[in-house]
Amino acid sequence: MRAWSYQHRKAIAHAVQRLLRQPLGTLLSALVVGIALALPAGGFVLVDNVASLARGVTGSPEISLYLTLDASDAEVSEIESRLRGQDDLAGVQFVPRDMALKQLADNGLADVLDGLEQNPLPHAFIVTPRREDPELFDQLRTTFAAWPTVEHVQLDAAWVQRMHSLLSLVELGVSLLAALLGAALVIITFNTIRLQILTQRAEIDVTRLLGATDAFIRRPFYWLGCLQGLLGGLVAWSIVAASITLLRPSVEALAQAYGAVFALNGPDAGQIAALLVVAVSLGWLGTALSVRRHLRESE
Repeated sequence: MRAWSYQHRKAIAHAVQRLLRQPLGTLLSALVVGIALALPAGGFVLVDNVASLARGVTGSPEISLYLTLDASDAEVSEIESRLRGQDDLAGVQFVPRDMALKQLADNGLADVLDGLEQNPLPHAFIVTPRREDPELFDQLRTTFAAWPTVEHVQLDAAWVQRMHSLLSLVELGVSLLAALLGAALVIITFNTIRLQILTQRAEIDVTRLLGATDAFIRRPFYWLGCLQGLLGGLVAWSIVAASITLLRPSVEALAQAYGAVFALNGPDAGQIAALLVVAVSLGWLGTALSVRRHLRESE
């Protein structure tokens, strides 16, 4: 274990020395990788902000449960207990039939309601699911409709479907862009490592004559590709963070002009970690493809 750790430390030190020997080339490579990764990363951050803005403008989708007209107080209490025991609900609001009738009267229907002999409106519950998932809405509707004294279940399925369809389309476009740019980064890393191998071919040949294994020869190149990817990921995060900082005042001013409160949020810790992992993985993949091919040719 100590020998393995020592070999990797030496390989990392060797890779760092190679990067420091060519500061301009290292900087340009990091900028190329960072700019390419910043485009899809910024796209995903933008999708998250648009989703939060849409929820703030249109409100959270809700499900309405209408009970039968002859539902007793005990049955209403039982339904309320069941709803509050649901883990996938974020809020439960009870609307008594008398309150619903009063709201209709306040909305200008007092003359029409005065001619009625009794209140035709049922008790109702308005619930808010924790997730805006169409499948969850359908599942809850089926569950609620099977409960006793529940006459009708109405949900904002159309709103949820439209929102999810739009966000899914945008996410698909950003994912395709990320896949294309990821393939381009693999190609860039492939060519960069190929040049490194060509410039150090004599050193590699001498190392083989001294008895070095293929794993020993490949290890510094693997770390070189991973470090280049990591630097590119840090540059991409810096670009996205700087862009968010520059755009935030203008976006907030635009939102205030329309009477809304909205703050442009940057990437969180999980998104930053995912960006760095993807950057390192792409660097490793390009290096692995290049090393396996060109070291085999050099043999």
